[in-house]
Amino acid sequence: MRPLDLAIVIAYLVLVVGAGFFFGRRQQTTRRYFLAGHAVPWWAIAASIVATETSTITFISVPGIAWAKGGDFRFLQVVFGYVIARVIISIFFMPWYFRGELVTVYALLQTRFGPSVKALAAALFVLMRTVADGVRLLLTAFVVAAVFKVVGVSGAIVGLGVVMIVFTLFGGIEAVVWIEVVQLGIYLGGAVAVLIVLGRDVGFGDALAAGAAAGKLRLFDFSLDLSRAYTFWSGLIGGTFLTLSTHGTDQYLVQRYLCTDRPRSAAKALLASALVVFAQFVMFLTIGVLLFAFYRAHYPTGAPVTASDQVFPHFIAHHLPVGLSGLVVAAILAAAMSSSLNAIAATVVSDLSRPRDDRQALRLSRVVTVLAGIAQIAVGIAMQHTARSGLDTVLGIASLVNGPILGVFFLGATKRASSRSALAGMSAGIAAVAWTAFATDTAWPWYAVVGSLVTFGVGMAVAAIPTSEVAAAAPRPFGE
Repeated sequence: MRPLDLAIVIAYLVLVVGAGFFFGRRQQTTRRYFLAGHAVPWWAIAASIVATETSTITFISVPGIAWAKGGDFRFLQVVFGYVIARVIISIFFMPWYFRGELVTVYALLQTRFGPSVKALAAALFVLMRTVADGVRLLLTAFVVAAVFKVVGVSGAIVGLGVVMIVFTLFGGIEAVVWIEVVQLGIYLGGAVAVLIVLGRDVGFGDALAAGAAAGKLRLFDFSLDLSRAYTFWSGLIGGTFLTLSTHGTDQYLVQRYLCTDRPRSAAKALLASALVVFAQFVMFLTIGVLLFAFYRAHYPTGAPVTASDQVFPHFIAHHLPVGLSGLVVAAILAAAMSSSLNAIAATVVSDLSRPRDDRQALRLSRVVTVLAGIAQIAVGIAMQHTARSGLDTVLGIASLVNGPILGVFFLGATKRASSRSALAGMSAGIAAVAWTAFATDTAWPWYAVVGSLVTFGVGMAVAAIPTSEVAAAAPRPFGE
């Protein structure tokens, strides 16, 4: 890597670690470590939400979707569901989070169903997030290994993981959120710069014409084929259910809302993020079309890469001018630093263990941060030879787990459901979504739909079965 590019990348990594130590001075209680004292402004939370859900996977995989053979703009249909779900969460879910002093969203399940349901949901979250973010590290490592040719993929995974652990360990959620604000500016700036470079090389008009001729500007697909990930119906329905689960019942994102002081501020942040998310997906898919035109012009005998997740890293490493290459690598590193380690630590400490006091809880949270980081590094190393798109992998994993959890929250909004029916529903939902994922060719956008609806349906059916147990006073539903 050229010296200027290397200096830019190193400067960014130093900034990240420095932010961890800067904010670390204030992390004396779990309220500050996990919730930033409820003092983060809504606009910073909006930027954090976008940076959290964007990640390296979006930066690398989405351009690859449009570049790949048969790829086009149909991925945007999923984003329609993202927007609808945000409106639903802002109206119905957001007030739930600010009743009492929540540390994690799973505490709602404790008050409604008891500790067993809460523990199951929390454990599923920890497992899912560890695997998903291990894949995130892996995709970033592809770029680092391509640019720093003396660093292998495994070495890059370890190096990035250590940086992530250090700044999260000391700075808590406060450092994570404010670094994500910086990240959003860096990676959007890097993406715009790539658009300009590609546009000058192949010409926007010519590239879009070539993309249109190859069918890459196609947006809508109204087919009812459940095996296809990017159709209007999978996007509208599956995207809505997926986002209801990831943004409504997943601690990784709900934790951001809890860093504000009131539900109105959190709702404003979530709705504002919808506009940015839609615009950035359009931009990343456009980059993919431009990459298609670029590689067709410069490599007439075939692109030097075959996997869609490798095309953008190859372009960054071999075709960006000095300085800009470093900026874009820094942007990708920025997207990778949206750490889930603090959310995992909050979940383990608050939902899966019982520390004696706040001081012990804070100590345990730091230990969990390190162990979770090591686990994510291990996942990244173990999955480095997979050929599947990173975006499909991560969203598929999220849908497998978050669907049943969403179904339990649906049950919590009813008067009839009990702990017994919630556990039965979750067990059925997990089994149903696992069967759907591994025994059928159903596409991942439908996993959350299957998991949540089966969980809710079975839970309500079990709740309707008479029992000989003496009925206790039922807790009130979430909405009351």
